[in-house]
Amino acid sequence: METSTPTRRLNSQSSERDEVEMGDVRKNGKNGDTITHDFLDHEPSGWLETTLSRVGSSTDQFLSKNRSAMKTITLFILNGLVIGFFFGCLYYYLNYSNDPLELCYGFGSLIAFLSIIYFFVIYFQFVKVYFGSWFEKHVWTKVEDVAEALWARIWFRWCLTLAILTGIGVYLYIDAKEDPERLIALLGLGLLLLLGFVFSANPGRVNWRTVSTGLLIQFIFGIVFIRWTPGRIALQCFSDKVATFLSYGVEGAAFAFGDLLVKTEGVFAFSTLPVMFFFSMLVEILFFWGALQWFCLKLGLVLRAATDTTVCESVIAVGNVFLGMTESVLLVKPYLSLQTPSELHVVMSSGFATVSGTILASYIGFGAEPSHLVTASVMSAPAAVCYAKLLMPETKRSLTTVDNIQPVQSEDQSTLSAATRGASNGIAMIMNVIANIVAFVAFIAFVNGFLGYCGGLLGNPDLNLEWIFGKVFIPLAWVMGVPWEECELVGTLIGLKTVVNEFVAYQRMGEMKKEGLLSPRAELIATYSLCGFTNPASAGIMIGAIAAVAPNQREVLASIAVRAFFAGCGICFMTACIAGILMPESAFG
Repeated sequence: METSTPTRRLNSQSSERDEVEMGDVRKNGKNGDTITHDFLDHEPSGWLETTLSRVGSSTDQFLSKNRSAMKTITLFILNGLVIGFFFGCLYYYLNYSNDPLELCYGFGSLIAFLSIIYFFVIYFQFVKVYFGSWFEKHVWTKVEDVAEALWARIWFRWCLTLAILTGIGVYLYIDAKEDPERLIALLGLGLLLLLGFVFSANPGRVNWRTVSTGLLIQFIFGIVFIRWTPGRIALQCFSDKVATFLSYGVEGAAFAFGDLLVKTEGVFAFSTLPVMFFFSMLVEILFFWGALQWFCLKLGLVLRAATDTTVCESVIAVGNVFLGMTESVLLVKPYLSLQTPSELHVVMSSGFATVSGTILASYIGFGAEPSHLVTASVMSAPAAVCYAKLLMPETKRSLTTVDNIQPVQSEDQSTLSAATRGASNGIAMIMNVIANIVAFVAFIAFVNGFLGYCGGLLGNPDLNLEWIFGKVFIPLAWVMGVPWEECELVGTLIGLKTVVNEFVAYQRMGEMKKEGLLSPRAELIATYSLCGFTNPASAGIMIGAIAAVAPNQREVLASIAVRAFFAGCGICFMTACIAGILMPESAFG
């Protein structure tokens, strides 16, 4: 039997020290014997194997000792290739191309892209490294001291407030002089702010700097991306690139499901939803590289400086522009258990008020304009801080400051691991979307059937859920700037989004758009007001996601969920109001 037990004999020869150092994998055999996976002893034999082993060992040692130099050399080579490619494209454009120079297409897009990349490279690698300390010590610190000294004086705050309000009033008067109907949305914006103050948890503790600055930033974003023609063109270019990028996921779907379902018939579940696999993979890769956390943290610090909020509140508001409400929680995961109720309210409200970049393709597939969706998400970030802090002001001292917050690291060990995990995560999202659409569309059909039966007994067989929602939300649609004759249609969409979910609402809006029932203005305001996760199912998902990370906050989450839900609704409606105020009729032509 001696020849049948080579493994057991090898185990008996292994010392206890070797077993500990090698970290062998063990499991019990049939007879209860311990089986280990030991390293096999091997010595290089022959001059070729010996030479290759020595060269490999020397190469590893050289690279580890000169890692910094090798990184510099690699960057120089990469930059050389990029610059060489740029001048090659320039030569071709000057000598052979007849296309006009446009920043959104062709050679113009390459110039714009490289300009943005090299601006940040030069700033972070040279300007900040060599001049950052000097600028912060001699310029920025003095500016902060002067700003704090001025802000401490009440007359300065009142003068600044009056100057800003006067400037906005003059601008709106001049801009909407020939189209005064647009100013109806001012009534809606004022009504939403008034309701937020009336139903505030602590009206006397409202930080008006946070509220006013958040609203001002939202208004400025609206002017830049909606009213200002270059900004609108730039955002349109960016949204077109996003739509083009997402469309590459269709190729993967066509390979998996066939051209008939994906390209010919365009079945939603097979042509649009699988794009989420592609985008989810990209998000996980960026998260693994640390780029997404870094970007959100930097923008969050800027928003914090402007609105006087905590870092976690600002980071989560920015993160929700790019991530879903559950994914963005990961950005502040270590600090959720320490947050105050007001901070958690901002986390929940901003999650309700924005949509995930991973499902933009779904809304685009329903017929929503990509530029409006992107603008709505960007504008909702400062609005989330503004309205959430109005409904639930801070009454406790925050334990998370700019000094102790750090970027969250990914748990993946490689880019490939992050990519595969991101693609796999898409399964849960897609199945969640499909389940919601199927279940709620069926539920609406059931409710409409029941209402039709009851209405038929009263002589009104056309009674349905859409008719009820349309009547209830007519006033809200009108104060947001929707033309009166279309208020019932937009009210129907708002009701479907609030009571059911935004997928059903956007799907119904797409049908209205195809039937020619919505004017461009009504479609614009509807798109902005629907762009958020404010529905009952999302409330349960949000509470579950945060409670899983911070179990000690479960009771707090349950107590503020309803308030955060209405805050999310109000934020979306505020964004729609500002869009209605700023979008000129000429833009629809």
